[in-house]
Amino acid sequence: MRLISQFESLTGAGSRDCIVDNRNERIIFVINPGDMGLAIGKSGSSIKKASDVMGKRIEVVEYSADPAQFLRNCFLPAQVTGIDFDTNEEDLQVALVEVRDEDRGLAIGKAGKNIFKAKVLAQRQHDIADVQLAQNDMA
Repeated sequence: MRLISQFESLTGAGSRDCIVDNRNERIIFVINPGDMGLAIGKSGSSIKKASDVMGKRIEVVEYSADPAQFLRNCFLPAQVTGIDFDTNEEDLQVALVEVRDEDRGLAIGKAGKNIFKAKVLAQRQHDIADVQLAQNDMA
């Protein structure tokens, strides 16, 4: 809670959740819809100021009540080409995300940090048990 209010006072952007990811030395904020401009600031000034004050890299994801749009936001700048929702054997919701082949590495991230971010945020914000990247079948 303290991090959220500190971020809001530094940037002016409303935040609904934050995750401290010590493994990747970052803090991820889920930003209220329409507040991304405030969160990032002109030429990245707001996010840089918050990063300097908090001592970790800051990442921001814009919230959406639509789970598919929220997942698209999680994977930015990778371009998501499709999302299917299914249930696994425990009857929990799973998202199968397709990205362009050239964005696959970007979607996964170094040491899997981007897919990790998507999984954690999807679970917390939309009760999605797992997020998987779809395998693109080459004909």
